[in-house]
Amino acid sequence: MKGVYGNCDGKDVRLVHPYIQIMEVEGLKFLMTHIGGHPGYYQPDALRLIIAHRPDVFICGHSHILRVLNDKQRGFIIMNPGAAGIYGIHNVRTALRFRIENGALHDLEVGEWPKTSLFHSENNPV
Repeated sequence: MKGVYGNCDGKDVRLVHPYIQIMEVEGLKFLMTHIGGHPGYYQPDALRLIIAHRPDVFICGHSHILRVLNDKQRGFIIMNPGAAGIYGIHNVRTALRFRIENGALHDLEVGEWPKTSLFHSENNPV
């Protein structure tokens, strides 16, 4: 699992995860940062990273709104997994899970949990 820290994360998370991740997995280039934006409005620092690194998949958060979109203008998939923590405006905790095989994303799943529960359950093992 890869991750980046956000503004609600403490020292424990910041010691383990950087603010920006750039990686290639099975031929797909990933760019991950906390504050990114969405097609039509990218945060300036995120846009500079997008232009410099030309990812196939851009993963960002901050809004706490889960969404997966195709940015046709820039030619990549943008994912916002929503919010996995207990702080923020969201009503449920969310996460995304997918497989990477032969340079493509497969089996994208959304996990949802009440804000007050543990993540794992028999009905939702994400």
